[in-house]
Amino acid sequence: MKQETIALTRGDGSHMHSEFFLPDSVSRPVPAIVVIFDIFGMTADLSRIAGRFTENGYAVIIPNLYDHPEPRMMCMMRALRSSMRGSGREFEDIELARGYLRGRPEVDAQRIAITGFCLGGGFAVLLAARGAYRVSAPFYGEVPKDIQALRGACPVVGSYGGRDAGRMVEAGKRLESFLTTLGVPHDVKFYPEAGHSFMNRNTGFWAEKIAPRLPMHAAYDHPASEDAWQRIFAFFEKHLSSPV
Repeated sequence: MKQETIALTRGDGSHMHSEFFLPDSVSRPVPAIVVIFDIFGMTADLSRIAGRFTENGYAVIIPNLYDHPEPRMMCMMRALRSSMRGSGREFEDIELARGYLRGRPEVDAQRIAITGFCLGGGFAVLLAARGAYRVSAPFYGEVPKDIQALRGACPVVGSYGGRDAGRMVEAGKRLESFLTTLGVPHDVKFYPEAGHSFMNRNTGFWAEKIAPRLPMHAAYDHPASEDAWQRIFAFFEKHLSSPV
């Protein structure tokens, strides 16, 4: 795949660095995915995730929502608050990244999806209903308690670990219930043997030694991950790959 680091200019003149990926060979405009990272931010594993999309014919952009002058911890806390209240600078940053995709000649501006993990999954859930994306693919993301927040949502393919913390399991059940009630095309699946972060191969002491022992049982799970990838691409083939 081809990879570029780009600097997107915000309205205040500051810059947000992002990673942009394309399949090796693009002969016509392709569908694209906005990928929102988990709480750990721009990890090395995101290139692997982008590679799974590009090898299936999708362009990818990963905006660095932590690219602000504040300390990293403050950026994390602000992003969490924004995802819970449904507004904040991170939504502006995500829209900036989507706008960049729409301006790339290699990208079909009418076929853009969003996906996210953990923190990013919460953003993907909320943005499903704001009219900007053809498909949303949240992974173990928070879900609003008011069904109205999802009214008008695009098709959603969601994935949750059955061994995740109870609050997150309930969020997944709520997502399934809301989408069913609203008549939104969806595929929400729980993986009984997987915990939180089952799609992410995060490294470091916290991710490898501490997180798997917490109630969320956060750890990469290969069988669940591979099944989720197959479901994503089948769902995208139905709802995203074809022109409007």
